[in-house]
Amino acid sequence: MITAVMNSGLRMLDLLVTTAHIVRDHGYMIYDVLVAQDHTFTPRPQMADWTISDDKKVYTFTLRDGLMFHDGNPVTVADAVASLKRWGKRDSGGRLIFDVTESFVVKDDKTIVWTLKKPYWPLLDTLSKMSAVPPFIMPARIAATTLDQAITDYIGSGPFKFVASEYKPGVSVTYEKFDVYVPRKEPADWMTGGKVLKVDKVKWVTMPDTQTAINALLAGEVDYVEQIPVDLLPILQASDNVVAEVRDPLGFQAIGRMNFLYPPFNDVKIRQAAMMALSQQDILGALIGNPDYYKVCGAIFGCGTPLGDETGAETLTHGGDIEAAKKILAESDYDGTPVVLLQTTDLPIIVVQPVVAAQALRKAGFNVDMQPMDWQTLVTRCASQAKPSEGGWNLFFTNWSVPEIATPLINPMLNGRGKEAWFGWPTDEKLENLRRDFIAAKTPEERKRVAHEIQVHALDVVNYIPLGQLLSPQGRSKKLINMIPARSGTSRRWIDRTAPGAGRPVAG
Repeated sequence: MITAVMNSGLRMLDLLVTTAHIVRDHGYMIYDVLVAQDHTFTPRPQMADWTISDDKKVYTFTLRDGLMFHDGNPVTVADAVASLKRWGKRDSGGRLIFDVTESFVVKDDKTIVWTLKKPYWPLLDTLSKMSAVPPFIMPARIAATTLDQAITDYIGSGPFKFVASEYKPGVSVTYEKFDVYVPRKEPADWMTGGKVLKVDKVKWVTMPDTQTAINALLAGEVDYVEQIPVDLLPILQASDNVVAEVRDPLGFQAIGRMNFLYPPFNDVKIRQAAMMALSQQDILGALIGNPDYYKVCGAIFGCGTPLGDETGAETLTHGGDIEAAKKILAESDYDGTPVVLLQTTDLPIIVVQPVVAAQALRKAGFNVDMQPMDWQTLVTRCASQAKPSEGGWNLFFTNWSVPEIATPLINPMLNGRGKEAWFGWPTDEKLENLRRDFIAAKTPEERKRVAHEIQVHALDVVNYIPLGQLLSPQGRSKKLINMIPARSGTSRRWIDRTAPGAGRPVAG
């Protein structure tokens, strides 16, 4: 058995209710997807192979043999269709696909025919995306759950089974090997290939205090700690039994997201004043400390990615401008309405951002009501569209892994469909038109030009606030070997020195 301390406790189990990484990780334990991406971001068959018609409008997916749900029933295309339809109603990229879908039908028990109104080149890229939110396949009866309700049955066809009897929300969760799971024959490559299990059981335990988790790792009580604060890495250097390493060379993008539905951030000038007050260096320096593990970066698509562009982020990347923020705020209609700022208290990689931001916002003249809570409470509250004074919110902070935000089609924040958008719910028809232009672009150069326009527009209206990139070391027992690398063969590392790379030890 492997015992792991993940980034937070697991309370919510429906991936379409929240985009929290811990819920996504739970999804990968028990579910599978039709199509996945390898380390070069190339879509590969996972549950299904496919063919594409000459006119690029008809995709035919065929399920592979041996797919079984944990309840003993075979996986059918009816299950896949129901799952994809539920996903397509919530996910930003999924909605774009269904916008151009003419029909989506079951041909037989193993074949789906997906017919588009016009060619849509991002279809496979979107279906195979690794996160936020992957289109996991579940039984049709569960996928029939309406989006205003969370699913209550957790049956998948993935390599592990969820052990409901041992689940303690926010405390621990247990997964057991699914003995009849049939892995693909190809070698594992990032999210693709054969998922060959080497252990019979995995248990995630919650330890909000990082020092406690590190002590448990050193004592051999746990085998893996997902996030190690950089300032605590020296503790691991004295041990011969553990390794600390950075397994993802692109890391995370820290962001702030405002609520567009209610004052004060329904006013673009007030959003601009807030962004003007913030400094990436102040936030990253306080959060990480060691500049080997962070990068000031104003690109909404991330630095080190093909669409990375920092236009419009000058104040963020050059220390903020409190005086200019004061001036903009004074010229706006801000009336002192409290900014309800949600602060997580138990997730080290996000605890600092709200504290530093609150200080800057107060200096600029904002009335800040910072409300502390654990991370799972925060991610649940972020889904609420209630007024800030009635249990809602105005501002929160989170991190995305860079591959999750690297294009306009998968970046969850770049959705301008109002109450159908991601938390914050901006209504932005210009943004939607720009995303359509990105899809219609014929060449990589044209797509990059449109991505630049989206960068400029998103920062002008303050769709969200990019707060730079950071690396997050992990700790593992040396008993855990041959872990699959988390790296991209097409990305450029943004640390061009002998700093830690994907899978390279940094301590121990």
